[in-house]
Amino acid sequence: MLKIKKVSKVYEGKVAYRALTDIDLEIEKGEFVAIMGPSGSGKTTLLNIISTNDVPTTGEISIEGNNPHTLKKNDLAKFRRNELGFIFQDFNLLHTLTVEENIVLPLTLDGTRVRVMKEKAQEIAKSLGISSIMNKRTYEISGGQAQRVAIARAMIHEPKLLLADEPTGNLDSKASKDVMKMLVSINEKEKTSLLMVTHDPQAASYSDRVVFIRDGKLHSEINRGESRQAFFQKIIDMLSLMGGDGNDFSSIRV
Repeated sequence: MLKIKKVSKVYEGKVAYRALTDIDLEIEKGEFVAIMGPSGSGKTTLLNIISTNDVPTTGEISIEGNNPHTLKKNDLAKFRRNELGFIFQDFNLLHTLTVEENIVLPLTLDGTRVRVMKEKAQEIAKSLGISSIMNKRTYEISGGQAQRVAIARAMIHEPKLLLADEPTGNLDSKASKDVMKMLVSINEKEKTSLLMVTHDPQAASYSDRVVFIRDGKLHSEINRGESRQAFFQKIIDMLSLMGGDGNDFSSIRV
């Protein structure tokens, strides 16, 4: 469903900086893939290109057979709203709106009828266990609840591809596990393809496959077997093989 072919990214300046070099990557429909690597390895640049917030210098990406980078501005905005869902480390919720108003925001932009929006919001809130906080403002809820709200907002328009950037980065251990179990549940029930950038080996161990990037190039990848615990250990071993500073990866939580 997602194909990345020979994607490179060079940022021009007094000194040109090459962030990515000839990245090839395919993600199947319904697959959950994590991207890991040291700080500055190019993970976020790759995610920004896939999310159409940035454009590749060379190479191309296609999502469900469409190259979004060739679309005109209005068509691109519609493509992002309809095909992609986004989850961020800092939640990106609007504090002036209630939880419910934040969740239905993508539908508001599409001009969906109010009754339909309310029904969809209640349904997704129930599945994520946040029905009781729908009328609260975002500053009145916990970090774990805020990330659930962000997931609800990302999923309400049933995107084909969900992009998550450090979704557990601001959460404690329990909230992190809850959020990752939720993402796995969405991935399995809705068959939504999921691509997640993370520093957290524990979060990555919930995926089907981990792709490692170093110095803007694909370094290696490992697939999950039957045991998540064994997969977690493989991820730890790969990260230690790749080296990097201690700050590059979050503290390890089993």
